[in-house]
Amino acid sequence: MSWKHDLQENLHSAQEVSALLHLNQEDSAQMARILEQFPMSVPRYYLSLIDPNDPNDPIRKMCIPSVRETDLSGSFDTSGEASNTVVVGMQHKYHATALILSTNRCAMYCRHCFRKRLVGLSDAEIASHLDEMIDYIKAHPEISNVLISGGDALLNDNDVLADYLSRLCEIDHLDMIRFGSRVPVTFPQRITDDPELLALLRKYNEKKQLFLITHFNHPHELTPQAADAIKAIRDCGMPVRNQTVLLKGVNDDGVVLGTLLRGLIRIGVIPYYVFQCRPVTGVKNQFSVPFLRGIQVVEQAKAMQNGQGKSLRYALSHPAGKIEILGTVGGNRMLFKFHQAKYDRDAGRMFTVDLADDQTWLGDDIPQEPLTF
Repeated sequence: MSWKHDLQENLHSAQEVSALLHLNQEDSAQMARILEQFPMSVPRYYLSLIDPNDPNDPIRKMCIPSVRETDLSGSFDTSGEASNTVVVGMQHKYHATALILSTNRCAMYCRHCFRKRLVGLSDAEIASHLDEMIDYIKAHPEISNVLISGGDALLNDNDVLADYLSRLCEIDHLDMIRFGSRVPVTFPQRITDDPELLALLRKYNEKKQLFLITHFNHPHELTPQAADAIKAIRDCGMPVRNQTVLLKGVNDDGVVLGTLLRGLIRIGVIPYYVFQCRPVTGVKNQFSVPFLRGIQVVEQAKAMQNGQGKSLRYALSHPAGKIEILGTVGGNRMLFKFHQAKYDRDAGRMFTVDLADDQTWLGDDIPQEPLTF
């Protein structure tokens, strides 16, 4: 298929991008050292969105290594994924959801990826026990949906996707199946150049409702090619929702983020979450935005939206659950609420934290006492 040929043309080395991005010898050497630990893979399509004359180009920041990746503070597992693994390659953190890590491949290796421990490197956590997964889901009727992620779910071959779908669609207590994929953003030809994929999705969408959860971060990613990929997915009967990560130097500006959200609505994508960037090793000090600034950015962006654009939640994925960031209640005191909780005791619970000006994450000491103002 033509998309597979295109994927083989990805750029992986400092030497390949140095001329295109006007890197000097020192920068190129530094990038080569970073790539020994955190590999790079950039489709030529996505590379074409970079302004090569702008060293602060937001698209460049998301796909080209920076010297800040050598800062190894942070963690490789910021939301407790290891503790939620029930079968190799599958997690069950929330009652209603099973998460399958179907591949460690992505069309592009995002520099802000929260699974840097995995993508393009190790396949130790990848789904290879599908029979066990199906048996587990069948034995847990509280699971009403499965999220097939990775890596990128749509980087699986079509026969692999068909295997997942054929088995999952036979489980009566599943209401829906979701795919997590950034290919509409970074490599849209995976969708638009593969009629077999689209036929597969249409076929199984008639058996069980399918959703696509994608990941646009900046208005420059809203290209005609990306819009065509979204339309092709929607024409299969699949709703498309978006998860944006708030990233310093990329979209930590209310107008930029608001423009992105309006553009998503225009092409039929419903904003779903704006996520706080996780303090991942090699990411934390490059992209993290303080909570107190983040809430200002998100609220300014929401003020630009109609009702559909305002439906998003600003949240963080914490080991204890998805926690919504609601706003300040005086000074640096911020109000949070559990949107999804790992433990029943936290379901819907609200709490406040007195934040430092530069605080970007919550530790393990989330307040347990009753909320008071």
